[in-house]
Amino acid sequence: MNRLPGLDLLRAIAILWVMLFHSWIVGGVNDPYKPLADYGWMGVDLFFVLSGYLIGCQLLKPLSRGEPFRLGGFYLRRAFRILPAFWVVLAVYALFPSWREAPGMQPVWQFLTFTLNLLIDYNHNQAFSHAWSLCVEEQFYLLFPLLAWWLTRRPSMTTTVCACMAVVATGMLIRGYASLHNMNYLESIYYPTYTRLDGLLAGVILAAIQTYRSAWWLALQSRANVLAVMGLITVAVAIWMFGDRVAFVPSVFGFPLLSLGMALLVAAAAGMQSFGRWRVPGAGWVAAMSYSLYLSHKLALHGVATALASHPAIHGVAAFTSYAVAILLIGALLHYGVERPFLHLRGWLESRSPKALGQPDASPG
Repeated sequence: MNRLPGLDLLRAIAILWVMLFHSWIVGGVNDPYKPLADYGWMGVDLFFVLSGYLIGCQLLKPLSRGEPFRLGGFYLRRAFRILPAFWVVLAVYALFPSWREAPGMQPVWQFLTFTLNLLIDYNHNQAFSHAWSLCVEEQFYLLFPLLAWWLTRRPSMTTTVCACMAVVATGMLIRGYASLHNMNYLESIYYPTYTRLDGLLAGVILAAIQTYRSAWWLALQSRANVLAVMGLITVAVAIWMFGDRVAFVPSVFGFPLLSLGMALLVAAAAGMQSFGRWRVPGAGWVAAMSYSLYLSHKLALHGVATALASHPAIHGVAAFTSYAVAILLIGALLHYGVERPFLHLRGWLESRSPKALGQPDASPG
């Protein structure tokens, strides 16, 4: 799949929004940007929908054509994409404690096994805690291909719809139970994979419609402007609902609603209608670097905050510029020094043995 400018724009917005949210590490931002930063965690939900859509297309399209199911190739491609940069950042966190944004950190084996989001003690171990979302995605990568293969062996609309409804309902029930029993919000509602599948599922549903119901997909694309407006309205309603983020109603119903809104935006962006045709300068570059930026931006924030502590005269716009430049420099170093070389290596291996790694994936990079 060729890079789509609309999806690049959404990915760039998602990473910038998340980094703005994490500015609380250095004291946050002031009005008028504070309300925007307070809801920056929603950028992760946008990432989930994008991942569900792109990975769903990558897996479902070959299956719909009756091509062999190359599970090993899929996992190997994901390993080249995800692990090198992740391992480098994890090594920095493990070997240089003073560079962390917080002193406490979960055991390294939880990061290596991608179980951090299920075991974290957030009150005591906040360093590199944003890797929770990567754990969700890795668990999704592990299980979804098998589920997709099983569901497509004997395609059934009824079975598929029931499976989707079961996933959403299970998440709502677990979040509702945790909220009613005043369980830790982050550890029981926000971080666990089984409570955060709404976005990934929404993206997969879009991929399934595009793959198996092409007439439906064309009808959606012909109404891309309407989808974009509906998506913005739905996200706005979700933002209003999450005014009290830990309350029962948003905990139970907010995540499916937010995922629906993000899915409408992704559907609008997945073609060349609506804002899907916009090539915003710099958006493609930020989108391509989004994974490296996501992994490393807290290290950059903490490093600049430590340096500025002895220079109180630097504040306001100058301080903001310092943070932005540091985030981009460190992210670029990780992207061009680690992530890109391994992607090139993956491409070289594909050229030597195309069947070993399967078909090129749909995600940027």
